[in-house]
Amino acid sequence: MDVRFLGTVEFAKAWALQKRLADERSQGLIADTLLLLEHPPVYTCGASSRDVPPPGLPHPYYVIERGGDTTYHGPGQLVGYPIMHLGERGLGAVDHLRLIESALIRICARFGLAAETVAGFTGVWCRGRKIASIGVAVRRNVSYHGFALNVDCELSPFYRINPCRLEPEQMSTLSKLAGHPISVAAAAYTAAEAFKESFKTPQEHAAQSA
Repeated sequence: MDVRFLGTVEFAKAWALQKRLADERSQGLIADTLLLLEHPPVYTCGASSRDVPPPGLPHPYYVIERGGDTTYHGPGQLVGYPIMHLGERGLGAVDHLRLIESALIRICARFGLAAETVAGFTGVWCRGRKIASIGVAVRRNVSYHGFALNVDCELSPFYRINPCRLEPEQMSTLSKLAGHPISVAAAAYTAAEAFKESFKTPQEHAAQSA
């Protein structure tokens, strides 16, 4: 898996990059790729959602082709876009979601936090608070879009929406729950290792066991 640390990238630019890389991956021109970055403040919503943008939002609002409802991205949040050929890995879209969740749980564990999934929802929770949201799209058997992990971000922008149809009070961050600051850089480094572990191919598992 090729992991790229991109720093802070405007949402529209990252969206265009994802679609270009997904096309290249479907043609076999690149390997599976994980983009790790931050966005300037922005709201996004899945195209199939019934959400409508609340009036007076202070940041741009994009309707995009991923699943899920309205959420917020901003500084202090680690955003990850796995561009992966699900067909080559023998994965369906739901399998892919579960593996993203497992990678996020691994990240939390490495910061001393026991995270979990909640039945009926996609994403990751810790101590009853949601800390990571997930929404993906699949085109020509290649996944794009991905996850947003609240590392040390402001939570006030969530109060302008119902994030993923939850009450804003249900959102938290790694830093708040750990009781000390955690940097996006540290989370990104950990994410690279966690995703490589969760998304090991059968051949990689076999080689490790040999």
